[in-house]
Amino acid sequence: MSGGGIGRRALIGGAGVLAASPGLALAAPAKPRVSITTDHGQIVVELEDRRAPLTSTNFLRYVDARKYDGGSFFRAARSRGRPKEGTIVGGPGPKVHPFPPIAHESTTQTGLKHLAGTISLGRFAPGSATDIFFICASPQPFLDAHPGAKGDNLGYAAFGQVVQGMAVVHRILSLPTNGKSPFPDQKGQWLKPPVSILSMRRMG
Repeated sequence: MSGGGIGRRALIGGAGVLAASPGLALAAPAKPRVSITTDHGQIVVELEDRRAPLTSTNFLRYVDARKYDGGSFFRAARSRGRPKEGTIVGGPGPKVHPFPPIAHESTTQTGLKHLAGTISLGRFAPGSATDIFFICASPQPFLDAHPGAKGDNLGYAAFGQVVQGMAVVHRILSLPTNGKSPFPDQKGQWLKPPVSILSMRRMG
């Protein structure tokens, strides 16, 4: 009985040491980071894998399969009259077969917003997103979900933030956009030539 008491006191005492020493407690795992190496420089994004787990996991699946290697940033959508504001859009090369589309994680669900440096997933209808992503060069609040608005009001699935390389994002946004667009509403937004994605890798 005395041995059990000692064991219990030791256990309680050990817990007390941990409580008094936060540095000894288990730290939350670091957020995953991805290095995007382009022929115009490097961009590093940090993913909100706990707030947007489905979208982050989908993106990392493409990164780990190296499907973005040899892809490009092909579109720079500048805000009308504000050439330093807008988004840059990237994806794999045309021969890459995408994984199945994922369910939509809206900004009302994740609490994330389309701020300067936000990385988000492109889509057509909700639930159609696969491998096309974009990075905001400036705040783009109209890309957030707006419940109660008319039509498709679910916005886009933000899932991370640029932590290094915003100068590269702005550089890409400023490049010539006289490329041929397959969509009439994107005329004057397609880069010519596109910016090559040399590689995309997890960091750490």
